[in-house]
Amino acid sequence: MREVIRDNWGGARRDNLTETIIETHRDVKWICKTMQAMDGRDEDCGTRLRWIEGWEAERAGAERRTGGIVAGVSGIVGALAAWVVQWLGMG
Repeated sequence: MREVIRDNWGGARRDNLTETIIETHRDVKWICKTMQAMDGRDEDCGTRLRWIEGWEAERAGAERRTGGIVAGVSGIVGALAAWVVQWLGMG
């Protein structure tokens, strides 16, 4: 059984420097893998966000075009109605 040596501040001190270095190396590798996974998720979220923004812009453009078409058709129908009323002699 390994003896735990206490340092001057009351905490347990590692009795083997090699063990500490190996554990630190494992921790660093884990942190690097975790950060790479997070970067991948961030990239995926960014792609989705850009797609949604493009879809919203496309939808807004379609609504503007539809509004413009409705205004144009309304103007034509109004002009035809005025012409028919004038042609029938009611105006």
